[in-house]
Amino acid sequence: MQYPDDPRIDHPSADDSEITVYWRPGCPFCALLRRGLHRSGLPFREVNIWDDPDAAAFVRSVAQGNETVPTVSVGAVNLVNPSVRRVLEVAAHETPSMLPLPAQGPRWRRWFR
Repeated sequence: MQYPDDPRIDHPSADDSEITVYWRPGCPFCALLRRGLHRSGLPFREVNIWDDPDAAAFVRSVAQGNETVPTVSVGAVNLVNPSVRRVLEVAAHETPSMLPLPAQGPRWRRWFR
C-alpha cells in the first residue's frame, strides 16, 4: 500500500520487516514519539542521526533534503514526523506480526484489587 506522504525509499535498515525510528538528541517531538511507542509495546530500533551519517542522509532523502526528525521506517514505508497512532496504523498494514498483543482487560482495575 502506498501512502501519499510516505515515499518508499530504501533505508539503511537491515530488514524490511523492522521498524526504525530516526531521532536526534534534544528533539521534543522525537522524545514524545519514542515514549509513546515504548508505551505501546511496539518493538523498534532507534538510530541517532547525529551519530550515523548514513542515517542522516537517509532522513534527508525522505524529508525533501531536510533532517526532519522523527522519521520512521515501517517496513518499506517512510513517515516524517508521524504520530504514535499513525505509526501503529502503518505497522498494522506493513508489519502486522510486530504489533503488541492487546492488554488483558482495563489497566485501571489493577489499582482496585
